[in-house]
Amino acid sequence: MDRKAKAADLLMQSRLKMKRWEKLPEECRPQTPTEGYEVQDLLAERLISNYGGHPVGYKIACTNKSAQELLGLDEPFYGRLLSASVYRNPARVDADNFFMRVIEPEFGFKMNSDLPPENIPFDPEAVAAAVGAVLPAIEIVDSRYTDWTTMDGPSLIADNGCHGAWVQGEPLNDWKAYDLPALAVRLIVNDEVVREGRGDMIMGHPINALTWLANRLGRLGRGLKAGDLISTGTCAEIYHAEAGERIRAEFGPVGSIELTF
Repeated sequence: MDRKAKAADLLMQSRLKMKRWEKLPEECRPQTPTEGYEVQDLLAERLISNYGGHPVGYKIACTNKSAQELLGLDEPFYGRLLSASVYRNPARVDADNFFMRVIEPEFGFKMNSDLPPENIPFDPEAVAAAVGAVLPAIEIVDSRYTDWTTMDGPSLIADNGCHGAWVQGEPLNDWKAYDLPALAVRLIVNDEVVREGRGDMIMGHPINALTWLANRLGRLGRGLKAGDLISTGTCAEIYHAEAGERIRAEFGPVGSIELTF
Protein backbone atom coordinates (compact mmCIF):
# COMPACT_ATOMS: atom_id res chain seq x y z
CA MET A 1 0.00 0.00 0.00
CA ASP A 2 1.15 3.54 -0.76
CA ARG A 3 2.54 5.21 2.37
CA LYS A 4 0.18 8.20 2.08
CA ALA A 5 -2.82 5.93 1.69
CA LYS A 6 -1.68 3.98 4.76
CA ALA A 7 -1.48 7.18 6.80
CA ALA A 8 -4.99 8.16 5.69
CA ASP A 9 -6.29 4.68 6.56
CA LEU A 10 -4.80 4.86 10.07
CA LEU A 11 -6.31 8.29 10.69
CA MET A 12 -9.67 7.01 9.46
CA GLN A 13 -9.45 3.95 11.70
CA SER A 14 -8.81 6.25 14.65
CA ARG A 15 -12.18 7.89 14.08
CA LEU A 16 -14.07 4.67 13.47
CA LYS A 17 -12.59 2.78 16.43
CA MET A 18 -12.17 5.83 18.72
CA LYS A 19 -8.53 4.90 19.27
CA ARG A 20 -5.80 7.51 19.32
CA TRP A 21 -2.28 7.19 17.96
CA GLU A 22 0.79 8.38 19.81
CA LYS A 23 2.07 9.25 16.35
CA LEU A 24 1.88 7.81 12.87
CA PRO A 25 4.40 5.04 12.11
CA GLU A 26 7.66 6.30 10.65
CA GLU A 27 7.13 4.46 7.37
CA CYS A 28 3.96 6.44 6.56
CA ARG A 29 4.35 9.67 8.53
CA PRO A 30 4.27 12.75 6.25
CA GLN A 31 7.60 14.56 6.21
CA THR A 32 6.57 17.90 4.70
CA PRO A 33 3.45 20.10 4.67
CA THR A 34 2.91 19.09 1.04
CA GLU A 35 2.82 15.41 1.99
CA GLY A 36 0.53 16.29 4.90
CA TYR A 37 -1.98 17.89 2.52
CA GLU A 38 -1.79 14.89 0.20
CA VAL A 39 -2.70 12.61 3.11
CA GLN A 40 -5.44 15.06 4.11
CA ASP A 41 -6.98 14.81 0.63
CA LEU A 42 -7.05 11.01 0.89
CA LEU A 43 -8.52 11.22 4.38
CA ALA A 44 -11.26 13.57 3.16
CA GLU A 45 -12.22 11.00 0.52
CA ARG A 46 -12.50 8.34 3.24
CA LEU A 47 -14.54 10.60 5.52
CA ILE A 48 -17.03 11.32 2.76
CA SER A 49 -17.20 7.64 1.82
CA ASN A 50 -17.96 6.67 5.44
CA TYR A 51 -20.17 9.53 6.61
CA GLY A 52 -21.61 10.87 3.36
CA GLY A 53 -21.93 14.51 2.45
CA HIS A 54 -19.56 16.71 0.51
CA PRO A 55 -16.87 19.39 0.98
CA VAL A 56 -18.21 22.82 1.95
CA GLY A 57 -15.02 24.81 2.53
CA TYR A 58 -11.95 25.14 4.73
CA LYS A 59 -10.78 25.85 8.27
CA ILE A 60 -7.60 27.78 8.96
CA ALA A 61 -5.38 26.93 11.93
CA CYS A 62 -2.14 28.04 13.53
CA THR A 63 -2.47 31.73 12.68
CA ASN A 64 -0.30 32.59 15.70
CA LYS A 65 3.46 32.97 15.09
CA SER A 66 4.46 31.32 18.36
CA ALA A 67 2.29 28.29 17.56
CA GLN A 68 3.91 28.05 14.12
CA GLU A 69 7.39 28.10 15.63
CA LEU A 70 6.39 25.41 18.12
CA LEU A 71 5.30 23.13 15.26
CA GLY A 72 8.22 23.97 12.99
CA LEU A 73 6.03 25.76 10.43
CA ASP A 74 6.47 29.12 8.74
CA GLU A 75 2.80 29.71 7.96
CA PRO A 76 -0.71 28.64 9.07
CA PHE A 77 -2.29 25.44 7.77
CA TYR A 78 -5.76 24.45 6.67
CA GLY A 79 -8.21 21.57 6.94
CA ARG A 80 -11.37 20.66 5.05
CA LEU A 81 -14.89 21.49 6.20
CA LEU A 82 -17.21 18.62 5.31
CA SER A 83 -20.99 18.78 5.44
CA ALA A 84 -21.32 15.72 7.69
CA SER A 85 -19.54 17.55 10.53
CA VAL A 86 -21.06 21.01 10.04
CA TYR A 87 -23.92 22.00 12.37
CA ARG A 88 -26.44 24.83 12.31
CA ASN A 89 -26.86 27.18 15.23
CA PRO A 90 -28.03 26.33 17.89
CA ALA A 91 -26.29 22.96 17.93
CA ARG A 92 -26.48 19.90 20.16
CA VAL A 93 -23.45 17.66 19.66
CA ASP A 94 -22.64 14.26 21.16
CA ALA A 95 -19.61 14.76 23.43
CA ASP A 96 -18.60 11.12 22.96
CA ASN A 97 -17.86 11.70 19.28
CA PHE A 98 -14.66 13.56 20.19
CA PHE A 99 -11.40 12.67 21.89
CA MET A 100 -11.21 16.25 23.09
CA ARG A 101 -13.51 19.25 22.79
CA VAL A 102 -11.33 22.30 22.21
CA ILE A 103 -13.56 25.30 21.54
CA GLU A 104 -12.47 28.11 19.23
CA PRO A 105 -14.73 31.10 18.50
CA GLU A 106 -14.03 32.12 14.90
CA PHE A 107 -15.16 34.56 12.24
CA GLY A 108 -16.41 32.67 9.21
CA PHE A 109 -16.79 33.91 5.64
CA LYS A 110 -19.02 32.83 2.78
CA MET A 111 -17.58 33.44 -0.66
CA ASN A 112 -19.69 35.31 -3.20
CA SER A 113 -17.37 34.81 -6.17
CA ASP A 114 -14.44 32.64 -7.22
CA LEU A 115 -10.78 33.30 -6.48
CA PRO A 116 -9.18 31.06 -9.13
CA PRO A 117 -5.58 29.84 -8.81
CA GLU A 118 -4.45 31.44 -12.04
CA ASN A 119 -5.06 34.89 -10.53
CA ILE A 120 -2.68 34.63 -7.55
CA PRO A 121 -1.29 36.45 -5.72
CA PHE A 122 -4.38 38.04 -4.19
CA ASP A 123 -4.25 41.03 -1.89
CA PRO A 124 -6.69 41.59 1.01
CA GLU A 125 -8.75 44.09 -1.01
CA ALA A 126 -9.35 41.61 -3.83
CA VAL A 127 -10.23 38.87 -1.35
CA ALA A 128 -12.64 41.11 0.59
CA ALA A 129 -14.37 42.02 -2.68
CA ALA A 130 -15.05 38.30 -3.30
CA VAL A 131 -16.66 37.76 0.13
CA GLY A 132 -20.43 37.71 0.32
CA ALA A 133 -21.00 37.48 4.05
CA VAL A 134 -19.39 37.08 7.45
CA LEU A 135 -20.85 34.67 9.99
CA PRO A 136 -20.23 33.74 13.61
CA ALA A 137 -18.79 30.27 14.10
CA ILE A 138 -17.35 27.82 16.59
CA GLU A 139 -14.83 25.20 15.60
CA ILE A 140 -14.54 22.08 17.75
CA VAL A 141 -10.88 21.12 17.46
CA ASP A 142 -10.11 17.43 17.91
CA SER A 143 -7.03 15.29 17.38
CA ARG A 144 -6.40 11.66 16.65
CA TYR A 145 -3.01 11.93 18.41
CA THR A 146 -2.47 11.36 22.12
CA ASP A 147 -0.72 14.71 22.59
CA TRP A 148 -1.48 17.03 19.70
CA THR A 149 0.51 19.91 21.21
CA THR A 150 3.80 18.06 20.67
CA MET A 151 2.99 16.65 17.23
CA ASP A 152 4.82 17.84 14.11
CA GLY A 153 3.05 20.14 11.66
CA PRO A 154 2.75 17.71 8.69
CA SER A 155 1.08 15.12 10.92
CA LEU A 156 -1.45 17.68 12.16
CA ILE A 157 -2.16 18.75 8.59
CA ALA A 158 -2.70 15.10 7.61
CA ASP A 159 -5.27 14.75 10.42
CA ASN A 160 -7.48 17.26 8.58
CA GLY A 161 -5.84 20.11 10.44
CA CYS A 162 -7.07 18.83 13.84
CA HIS A 163 -10.66 19.46 12.79
CA GLY A 164 -13.54 17.91 14.71
CA ALA A 165 -16.70 19.81 13.81
CA TRP A 166 -17.96 23.29 12.97
CA VAL A 167 -21.04 25.24 14.03
CA GLN A 168 -22.14 28.06 11.75
CA GLY A 169 -24.41 31.00 12.47
CA GLU A 170 -26.47 33.26 10.23
CA PRO A 171 -24.61 35.13 7.46
CA LEU A 172 -24.33 38.92 7.75
CA ASN A 173 -24.25 40.46 4.29
CA ASP A 174 -23.39 44.06 5.21
CA TRP A 175 -20.25 43.00 7.07
CA LYS A 176 -18.14 45.78 5.58
CA ALA A 177 -20.05 48.24 7.76
CA TYR A 178 -18.21 46.86 10.79
CA ASP A 179 -14.57 47.01 11.86
CA LEU A 180 -13.95 43.29 12.29
CA PRO A 181 -10.51 43.61 13.93
CA ALA A 182 -11.97 45.82 16.67
CA LEU A 183 -15.00 43.64 17.42
CA ALA A 184 -14.96 42.06 20.86
CA VAL A 185 -15.63 38.33 21.15
CA ARG A 186 -16.81 36.58 24.32
CA LEU A 187 -17.02 32.87 25.08
CA ILE A 188 -19.58 32.05 27.75
CA VAL A 189 -19.90 28.64 29.42
CA ASN A 190 -22.88 27.90 31.65
CA ASP A 191 -23.55 31.67 31.90
CA GLU A 192 -19.97 32.53 32.92
CA VAL A 193 -17.56 34.44 30.67
CA VAL A 194 -14.47 32.21 30.31
CA ARG A 195 -12.63 33.75 27.35
CA GLU A 196 -12.49 37.16 25.69
CA GLY A 197 -10.83 38.19 22.45
CA ARG A 198 -10.98 40.41 19.38
CA GLY A 199 -11.02 40.06 15.63
CA ASP A 200 -7.47 41.36 15.33
CA MET A 201 -6.15 38.23 17.04
CA ILE A 202 -6.52 36.55 13.64
CA MET A 203 -3.41 37.79 11.83
CA GLY A 204 -4.45 41.39 12.49
CA HIS A 205 -7.68 40.95 10.52
CA PRO A 206 -9.75 37.87 9.61
CA ILE A 207 -9.44 38.89 5.94
CA ASN A 208 -5.67 38.45 6.22
CA ALA A 209 -6.18 34.79 7.13
CA LEU A 210 -8.57 34.35 4.22
CA THR A 211 -6.03 36.00 1.90
CA TRP A 212 -3.37 33.56 3.06
CA LEU A 213 -5.71 30.64 2.29
CA ALA A 214 -6.61 31.93 -1.18
CA ASN A 215 -2.93 32.24 -2.09
CA ARG A 216 -1.94 28.92 -0.46
CA LEU A 217 -4.65 27.06 -2.35
CA GLY A 218 -3.62 28.85 -5.52
CA ARG A 219 -0.06 27.57 -5.19
CA LEU A 220 -1.53 24.08 -5.06
CA GLY A 221 -3.52 24.70 -8.24
CA ARG A 222 -6.78 25.09 -6.36
CA GLY A 223 -8.97 28.06 -5.68
CA LEU A 224 -11.81 29.31 -3.54
CA LYS A 225 -15.24 29.13 -5.14
CA ALA A 226 -18.50 30.99 -4.71
CA GLY A 227 -20.44 29.37 -1.87
CA ASP A 228 -17.35 28.13 -0.03
CA LEU A 229 -17.39 28.55 3.75
CA ILE A 230 -14.15 29.42 5.52
CA SER A 231 -13.41 29.54 9.24
CA THR A 232 -10.48 31.87 9.85
CA GLY A 233 -8.99 30.69 13.16
CA THR A 234 -9.61 31.41 16.80
CA CYS A 235 -9.91 34.97 18.02
CA ALA A 236 -9.64 34.02 21.71
CA GLU A 237 -7.67 31.60 23.86
CA ILE A 238 -8.90 28.04 23.40
CA TYR A 239 -11.28 26.46 25.91
CA HIS A 240 -11.44 22.74 26.77
CA ALA A 241 -15.13 21.90 27.08
CA GLU A 242 -16.68 19.13 29.14
CA ALA A 243 -19.73 16.99 28.41
CA GLY A 244 -22.93 18.71 29.51
CA GLU A 245 -21.65 22.26 29.15
CA ARG A 246 -23.66 25.00 27.44
CA ILE A 247 -21.43 27.22 25.34
CA ARG A 248 -22.20 30.56 23.75
CA ALA A 249 -19.87 32.64 21.57
CA GLU A 250 -20.83 36.28 21.08
CA PHE A 251 -19.44 38.37 18.20
CA GLY A 252 -21.24 41.68 18.78
CA PRO A 253 -23.20 42.80 15.69
CA VAL A 254 -22.00 39.76 13.73
CA GLY A 255 -24.17 37.51 15.91
CA SER A 256 -23.75 34.59 18.29
CA ILE A 257 -23.43 30.81 18.38
CA GLU A 258 -24.88 28.35 20.90
CA LEU A 259 -23.52 24.84 21.39
CA THR A 260 -24.42 22.16 23.92
CA PHE A 261 -22.46 18.96 24.42
